[in-house]
Amino acid sequence: MTHSATTEPRGARKAPSTGGRRRPRGGKGPRRRWGRIVLLSVLVLVLAAGGVGYWLYRDLDNNIKGVDIDKAIGDDRPQKLPTSGQNILILGSDSRAGANAALHTGNVSGARSDTALVMHIPEGRTKAVAISIPRDTLVTRPQCTKADGSQVASARRVMFNSIYSQAGPACVVKTVEQISGVRMDHYVEIDFAGFKGLVDAIGGVSVTVDRDIHDSSSGLDLAAGTHRLDGTQALQFVRTRHGIGDGSDLGRIGLQQQFMIALLSEIKKQDLLGSPAKTYRIADELTAALTTDSELASLSKLAEFGRSLNGVDPSTMETIMLPVAYDKVDPNRVVAAEPQATQLWKAIRSDDTIPESAKKSPATGG
Repeated sequence: MTHSATTEPRGARKAPSTGGRRRPRGGKGPRRRWGRIVLLSVLVLVLAAGGVGYWLYRDLDNNIKGVDIDKAIGDDRPQKLPTSGQNILILGSDSRAGANAALHTGNVSGARSDTALVMHIPEGRTKAVAISIPRDTLVTRPQCTKADGSQVASARRVMFNSIYSQAGPACVVKTVEQISGVRMDHYVEIDFAGFKGLVDAIGGVSVTVDRDIHDSSSGLDLAAGTHRLDGTQALQFVRTRHGIGDGSDLGRIGLQQQFMIALLSEIKKQDLLGSPAKTYRIADELTAALTTDSELASLSKLAEFGRSLNGVDPSTMETIMLPVAYDKVDPNRVVAAEPQATQLWKAIRSDDTIPESAKKSPATGG
């Protein structure tokens, strides 16, 4: 995937020239359109803020919500990596409750996890790979136990982003583990409103676009050049689909990856050590929007984990998409492409270098 907004914009979604198939649609309207990979900022932010002064702000512990993933899933899980590498499932939730309600358009209730990625940190923890899972990917959902103890039966050909609302976050973790064979060491979730607040708390993020972007659906209106985006504009930027590319969910991932790199770089370069008040504002915005697995559900645990990632540089981070192909029954959906997906997950399981062949996605022309 590309890290720049250089794709020629088109007015409306058109069918691909091969086979007459349409691009997978990302739902109606601009709702639920925020950065799949923006959530990686959680880890760097913990390093920058929590690792420095979490003990000054113990009251922030109460902001963080925890989910006992191990209890919910049980022993039916893949083995951990044979090395000191780590795998983190990062989700973005879009609950329409509370502050999130004002950020959505349309009459939609409930919550979904349209943002999903697996971040793999190889042994040595000096680099990272972020693997985006398209929201429209059809998967087999395993049997799961919900938070209230009720059971959700296994189902085939379920759209990936529906699992969160159907069975909860632990079931999303279990689904990812079963389709990949990769054990998730940790789980991190941040909500829609929290993303906006985080960008505003750090004073905005600068991005450069090579072409004008005018998207009436998301509200984004940018001329070619460099812009400093506030929280509202950042949401518009990562939601944009009609203003760039062919309007598909897959095409938008490249734009979101560009913003993720810019956000991480901004957090990394800020002198939070010299501004305790700013550090607190960022920590407050983040923790209020944060849900983690129970092993990370405190500032002290997050800070300890963040310090272990001190060597990860955003400029060296690789962002790719799970290789997918158009579904033969429903061309508006995608399925994992083979053998690329198998090659990708095998490399992650063994903490090996991902082969170039495993990064090519038929649904995006490679």
